[in-house]
Amino acid sequence: MLKPFSDKERTLMLESVRSFCRKEILPHVREWDEKAKLPRALFRSLGSLGLMGILIPSIHQGAQLNYSTYISLIEEIARVDPSVALSVAAHNSLCVGHISSFGTTQQKERFLPRLASGEHLGAWACTEPSSGSDAHALKTRARKKGKTWVLNGTKNFITHGKTGDVFVILAKTEDDKHTAFVVEKGTQGLRAGKTEDKLGMRASETAELILEDCIVPDENLIGKEGEGFKQAMGVLEGGRISIGALALGTAVGAYETALKYSQERYQFGKPISSFQAISFKLSDMHMEIEAARLLLKSAAEQKDEGESVIKSSSMAKYYASEVSVRVSNEAVQIMGGYGYVKDFPVEKFYRDSKLCTIGEGTSEIQKLIISRQILGS
Repeated sequence: MLKPFSDKERTLMLESVRSFCRKEILPHVREWDEKAKLPRALFRSLGSLGLMGILIPSIHQGAQLNYSTYISLIEEIARVDPSVALSVAAHNSLCVGHISSFGTTQQKERFLPRLASGEHLGAWACTEPSSGSDAHALKTRARKKGKTWVLNGTKNFITHGKTGDVFVILAKTEDDKHTAFVVEKGTQGLRAGKTEDKLGMRASETAELILEDCIVPDENLIGKEGEGFKQAMGVLEGGRISIGALALGTAVGAYETALKYSQERYQFGKPISSFQAISFKLSDMHMEIEAARLLLKSAAEQKDEGESVIKSSSMAKYYASEVSVRVSNEAVQIMGGYGYVKDFPVEKFYRDSKLCTIGEGTSEIQKLIISRQILGS
């Protein structure tokens, strides 16, 4: 059972994470973005804070926190660097979430402790060159051979596709059913392909994953053969909430930067925040951020209560991601030329925000899910 935090415990943990981000992440944000590389050692430090095993039960060395606390932590990291928050979210809600929710006792004992500590980095591989939104169209195949499975195919847009240590991989068996496997780095036939050169979220690695006669033992099958699609949809429901939190943190970071700038930047003898053109932008940004936070809070609480979050997670993710883009855009506008240069962080928030409307289901896919839930179709 994942545990809630008291208000005092929650405040103390958020303050601890905020302090860590200021000291260990903020000074390096621009360098990591320009080099498109996040130091691997950072994840071990995050692990020591409990941030790499937020949702993992304590029996497997995790922090065993609930989803409501989890999304607050993701938001806090994203306020400083959305790239780091993306990596933490993908690790926790996708790879770790899949193993923790559907893995065998042996799989959990084998993989979760080192994932929780940050010693191992997790990745989740579903997307392929020909199947993004259409998850049914997987071409990666898994063929049974004695007590092993042989996997062949190519995955793309995989967070930690190159530096990951533990991969949850979706493939189709011979009867065309989706099945999930957990595969370790160094497994015969598993290798990384091209690393993507991206617009934003540059320090969070995105790469191809290539499987060529990849040999996976039968005990690495997650759940039963043919259960992979249902498992993946369940994992993505929680993942959407975490991407919504990532989007919210990105928006908050951009907003806070623009707000501070508007109060310090003088034109015509007074701060630009006193001009209605700017103050109205700030009021809209603040209002939309608070509305997104309430949607995310509702979705997280429903998940903590074990309720269905198909609609609520899609609404929260869709709205928060679109707000992130709008707020970041307005932050650049408020700061004018300074918003367009790398000396200030809003140009990076602006670039990073766009991923939130694409990853783990585009805004258009979220509308489709929401409409089907409303119409019962």
